[in-house]
Amino acid sequence: MNSLTVYLVVGAVLFSLGLFGVLMRRNLIGMLISIELMLNGANLNFMAFNRFLAPEPAVGQIVTLFVMGIAAAEAAIGLSIILALFRYLHSINVERARRLEG
Repeated sequence: MNSLTVYLVVGAVLFSLGLFGVLMRRNLIGMLISIELMLNGANLNFMAFNRFLAPEPAVGQIVTLFVMGIAAAEAAIGLSIILALFRYLHSINVERARRLEG
């Protein structure tokens, strides 16, 4: 049960669920959470390849830490944009945000 294929399938399922959430959600918070799921699926694949295939174990861990840092920055910036949009439109619906121009 401890093989590369299991980890890759779980990572692909996480990534697919995140992609489905981004495409189907109308709520910006739900879309942000779905993007986090996609990044976690990619991180799981990096760590699985690191454990089973990499001769240097630090490479996958460094890439995963870098992606986690990017995800934290994305969450902070995304939430601040969503908060500013909510203050302006009194909604976080994507359809109302599409009408913004300028």
